[in-house]
Amino acid sequence: MKVIVNGTLLDIDKSEINEKGWLSGHGIFETIKTVDGLAWALSRHMRRAINSAMSIGLKLPSEDLVRDSLKLLLTQEDQLRGFIRLSFAADGRWAAVHLPYVEISTPANLLTYPKALVVDRQPIKSYPYTHRLDILDAVKRRGYDEAIVTSSEGKVCEGAVTNLLLKIEGQWVTPSLSDGALPGVVRALVIENCGVRVRSIEVSEIVKIESAFLLSSLRIAHPVAAINSRELAQSPDFRLEIAAMALRSSVG
Repeated sequence: MKVIVNGTLLDIDKSEINEKGWLSGHGIFETIKTVDGLAWALSRHMRRAINSAMSIGLKLPSEDLVRDSLKLLLTQEDQLRGFIRLSFAADGRWAAVHLPYVEISTPANLLTYPKALVVDRQPIKSYPYTHRLDILDAVKRRGYDEAIVTSSEGKVCEGAVTNLLLKIEGQWVTPSLSDGALPGVVRALVIENCGVRVRSIEVSEIVKIESAFLLSSLRIAHPVAAINSRELAQSPDFRLEIAAMALRSSVG
C-alpha cells in the first residue's frame, strides 16, 4: 500500500504509519471521506487543521503541497468508498493514507458514559486517539455502539468519536463547543443549512431526547435507535435532507 510522508509517495512498510493509518508520535489529524476518488469537504478540513495547529503552535506544510500530495495518493490508492487519514506531527512530520470505508447500515445504540470529562478548553482533533477509542471500547464491551460523553459541569458534550444531533421538545439541537463538543465538519454543515440550534444541553435532558443522529465526516448522519436502552423515534426524511445537503456542500 502506498502512503504519503512529508509529500513523498512511499510504501507503507517503509514509513512510520501503522496498518490503521496512524503516524507515530503525537499531533493533530483529519479524517476525510472519499467517494469515487473525490475528497469530501477538503477545504473545511484544511481550515480546521490550520485552526487546530495555530491553537497549539504547530507549523503546517503549505496547503498546495498537501492538496497535490492527496491528489497523487488518490490516484495510487483507489477506493470506491474510503477515507483519508491526514496527520500532522508535533515535530513537523506529516502523512496521509487512503483506506477503505464500509458504510454502517444499522441504527446505533448509545450509552451515557459513566465518567464525566473535565472540559478546560475547546477540544481539537489530536492523536494518539486512545483517550476517545478507550471510551468507545468501554461501551462496546457492554453491547452498545457509541457513547454519550458528558462534562463535569453537567453538560452533554458529544459521542466518543462523533458529534450529536438531538431532537428535544420538537427542536433539533447540537451541544455548544464551549461545553466540550469538537467543531465537526458535518456539525457545521447542519447548523448552517438545516435549521439546527446550538445550545447547552443538560445531562438531565437526555431522557427528553426524542430522536437523534451521530454526525461525522464518515457517517454523515447515522440514526440512533436507542439511548440507554430507551427506544427513539426515527427521522428518515431529515436524514435524507442532511445527506443531500452534505453531497451538495462537501465535494471540493
